[in-house]
Amino acid sequence: MELLTVIAVTATGAGLAVVLAPATLGVTGFTAAGIAAKSVAAGMMASAATASGGGVLAGSTVAVLQSAGAAGLAGSTTAVVAGVGGAVGWLTATAAGLI
Repeated sequence: MELLTVIAVTATGAGLAVVLAPATLGVTGFTAAGIAAKSVAAGMMASAATASGGGVLAGSTVAVLQSAGAAGLAGSTTAVVAGVGGAVGWLTATAAGLI
């Protein structure tokens, strides 16, 4: 039974991460229409622009998150998100004494 619990917890963590990642991007302000005014993303963009002398550098965290918010996650990124979600699910269940 313990193996089935591990599989269920890991799969649930992976699935939730894949579903929640795009929603989290939108809520924080990384949208298809651009960075939402007065959002967490806007604050990140302002900080990044100030740090780099006025612009947001290509490949920076803000640029990558905005790209994902606008176009969605690539297949490879979705796989990484699922892997991290599964690991977090397993670690959480282990810490809670479920497995």
